[in-house]
Amino acid sequence: MADPATEAFLAHRNLLFTVAYQLLGSAADAEDVLQETWLRWAGVDLAAVREERAYLVRITTRLALMRLRTRTRRRESYVGPWLPEPLLTAPDVADDVELADSVSMAMLLVLETLTPAERAVFVLHEVFALGYDEIAEAVGKNPAAVRQIAHRARSHVAARRPRGDVSPATSRDALAAFQRAVETGDLQHLLDILAPDVVFLGDGGGVVQAVLEPVVGAADVARLLAAGLGNFADGTLAAAQVNGYPALLLRRDGEVDTVLAVRIDDGLITGLYAVRNPEKLSRLDEETTLRR
Repeated sequence: MADPATEAFLAHRNLLFTVAYQLLGSAADAEDVLQETWLRWAGVDLAAVREERAYLVRITTRLALMRLRTRTRRRESYVGPWLPEPLLTAPDVADDVELADSVSMAMLLVLETLTPAERAVFVLHEVFALGYDEIAEAVGKNPAAVRQIAHRARSHVAARRPRGDVSPATSRDALAAFQRAVETGDLQHLLDILAPDVVFLGDGGGVVQAVLEPVVGAADVARLLAAGLGNFADGTLAAAQVNGYPALLLRRDGEVDTVLAVRIDDGLITGLYAVRNPEKLSRLDEETTLRR
């Protein structure tokens, strides 16, 4: 039988992973944070802990923030655009609209534009509904400062998040139309479903071929995809649930080669995110359980 510390950690593990992943955009980094969280937690006197969930979230947040603040140098040397690590998610994530929105590729990219403190405060308050006093303990600031940070972060995110609610059904329809257009190379059909200011980002990490700069504009993005330069010319495309929303997986010889996620605004595709870096494709063989 597991000891009380182990039982408490396992009971909240999926929640802690979700917190760390939303703060870092990397499942690998989130797993490292969870290992460190466990080591810290194993040394805690449980008798002095009032609320285990809050205490564990506090440890995880602090460790994730340390990573977030020190990884700038890694990003500066990254080859081409950096995209979050995609996760194959269970259908119940899509059922929780707020959770699905918070882990979508589009939202994770918006969170990347926040400072580490803003990101932590926004995620803990808006997604996990923690109070300002709890958040203050987690981020090492007083509640009044946390309120100001929360207001700033909300305004920043509101200006950049997808416009209007996008249901999974809407995403599925747009993605199906996009898939047909890509597979047939129908340039006009692509132009019909791409927003005029659509942005295509490719993440190969310098390991595999990918576009090294954002491709902007419907005409240029459509030509890229129709010509097969977006790496969709061969292999098989199949729909999958990625980060809470429908996405496409390109497989070659049975292996995932590319994950393609989309951002949709007002019924048109405004963002295309193609993750090809093999180091980011390791969690697509089985579903990752996310909780809040």
